[in-house]
Amino acid sequence: MTRKTLKVALLQETDRGSRDANLDAIEAGLREAAKAGVELVLLQELHNGPYFCQRESVDVFDLAETIPGPGTERIGKLAEELKLVVIASIFEKRATGLYHNTAVVFDRSRAIAGKYRKMHIPDDPAFYEKFYFTPGDLGFDPIQTSVGKLGVLVCWDQWYPEAARLMALAGADILFYPTAIGWDPNDDDAEKARQRDAWITVQRGHAVANGLPLLSCNRTGYEADPSNVGSGIQFWGSSFVAGPQGEFIAQAGTDGRELLICDVDMERSEHVRRIWPFLRDRRIDAYGDLTKRYRD
Repeated sequence: MTRKTLKVALLQETDRGSRDANLDAIEAGLREAAKAGVELVLLQELHNGPYFCQRESVDVFDLAETIPGPGTERIGKLAEELKLVVIASIFEKRATGLYHNTAVVFDRSRAIAGKYRKMHIPDDPAFYEKFYFTPGDLGFDPIQTSVGKLGVLVCWDQWYPEAARLMALAGADILFYPTAIGWDPNDDDAEKARQRDAWITVQRGHAVANGLPLLSCNRTGYEADPSNVGSGIQFWGSSFVAGPQGEFIAQAGTDGRELLICDVDMERSEHVRRIWPFLRDRRIDAYGDLTKRYRD
């Protein structure tokens, strides 16, 4: 890449109670970002509504939308008007009975520049995503835009070094993680701290191991379990931008809506990879067992 810096924004939001209210808040955030000279905005995972995976209900599939569809149309229109690169996150209805958790990229246009379907699908208490989402089938391919090749992944993908590595090997200039993760309110403070620290640390590790800047945007606020079985989730925010040595460039708080804006030095990866040539020293001749589930 030839550009030296990229002004980015992460829109950390709470659920506003309806699809239209959430999109109104996103529009306000995008306009605020554009006014500040931002070129790229990352939104949180499944930003058009609540995090609905706390329960299993067939009625929730009514929230899904096609791509393109009403949600992508509105965000794409704003991307074109405001001349922004926007990474959105949609509950995609691909066909009747076939749904994905999908990130969609707009490149200063209402036309879709590319999309990524979440590959790793969790199934844990309060995160029953396997009921809703089919694993992605688009692979780990960066999306080419006017600001570079974007390595877009989604939430649970952020725990897997293989996903970040494959994006890097395909030429990604930056890694992105729209996210929805939080605490069980019943956990004690020490456990909460360990979980949040692990989430931050593993992603900083991906930045370091691949010599790439990384943006992670999480939702914030408490969302009750609609089934009243669980205790709900307190989403911990903490959206952040890290540089190619894992250094913090910017970090949001744990509570409340925040538009996190910063400049990313797009030349640092070149310098870091010269002193830490991890790609050069990879023993690709010895990694065959990585394709196995486990070595018995």
